[in-house]
Amino acid sequence: MASIRVRDKTGKLFLDFRYLNHRCREQTALDDTPANRRKLEGVLKKIEAEITLGTFEYERYFPGSSNALKFITRSAPVYHSTPLFSDFADTWFAEMQSQWRRSYSDTIASTLKTYLKPSFGEKEVGCITKAEIMSFRSALTKVRNGNDKPLSATRINHIITPLRMILAEAADRFDFTSPYQGIKSLKVPRTDVEPFTFEEVKLILESVRPDFKPYYTVRFFTGMRTGEIDGLQWQFVDFERRQILVRQSLVKDELVYTKNDGSFRTIEMSEPVYQALREQNKFTSKFDFVFSSRNGSPLSHRNVTQRVWHPLLRHLGLRARRPYQTRHTAATLWLASGEAPEWIARQMGHTTTEMLFRVYSRYVPNLTRRDGSAMERLLMQQLSETSVPEKEIDHA
Repeated sequence: MASIRVRDKTGKLFLDFRYLNHRCREQTALDDTPANRRKLEGVLKKIEAEITLGTFEYERYFPGSSNALKFITRSAPVYHSTPLFSDFADTWFAEMQSQWRRSYSDTIASTLKTYLKPSFGEKEVGCITKAEIMSFRSALTKVRNGNDKPLSATRINHIITPLRMILAEAADRFDFTSPYQGIKSLKVPRTDVEPFTFEEVKLILESVRPDFKPYYTVRFFTGMRTGEIDGLQWQFVDFERRQILVRQSLVKDELVYTKNDGSFRTIEMSEPVYQALREQNKFTSKFDFVFSSRNGSPLSHRNVTQRVWHPLLRHLGLRARRPYQTRHTAATLWLASGEAPEWIARQMGHTTTEMLFRVYSRYVPNLTRRDGSAMERLLMQQLSETSVPEKEIDHA
């Protein structure tokens, strides 16, 4: 604590205070009198206030001091006046919302309300520390979801993402270093896809309700995402060219642009898909949506999943899987049939074949030449060609 003291040898007053974690003592020419002490108390209070605000300049108060030279090249801590996290988060959200799909906007709003504002809302955005972020993330690992299971690494990363974005934007606007720097996302375990075999696909299509057979035929043999097939309208079905134009997706009852530019694509109809859409056209051609309810509204995928998909799998004794596995099934069937990987990638809405081989290659080992059979055939062929058969000895 700062104080005013007297030097025994001279009887003169001096100031004793701390600055930048250093103890500083500055001599004065003032005698130890009540008036001089009151005068120095006023100076000392002013010094302490400026140190707190980060505006203290040592050389201005003590120009001839050796300490002034020591601190001349060092800056006092800078205390930024920044808004509360809650207020800045609202500003950031309002500015970013127009760039997002409604579904993503709703997700961010829920994350702010449920997780980020309760933890950081009353803190100045410029005063949040790395330790607080790490502590928050650690606490999330103990949170249980609606199924009474811990939050997954993927879910925690999604919660943390808007926090990182908000801090980065605030740091840029208010000129401080984001405390998020150096924090890596939690490692997410890789999950295997679970495509159906061709025999299982045949069994499903032979057993499903007749009014849903076209729906699942298109799902299994086009690789369309759930939102894409639910949002498919007749205006994007070209029977003449046998093409499906993927231009939009149904997300939370709203038609939106495709997931990304790569998803904006044209799918070539196979004969089963063509026939399935022709059959469906007999019942829903008067509506906008290809697969719709009796009143023309698009199907509710949750309702279809619970009332048609899962009961059918249970009835057939097949392992429970999400309907999204129909997309993975289409990819593996295309690969196994020998279609060009580049063509398959375009049908799936991938911009490159990298994901195709990384995700699906183990289901088609002969095609991707990763089971050793190609090398074995080459060796056997070459060895048989170079071997010299024994000649019969002529005893004549």
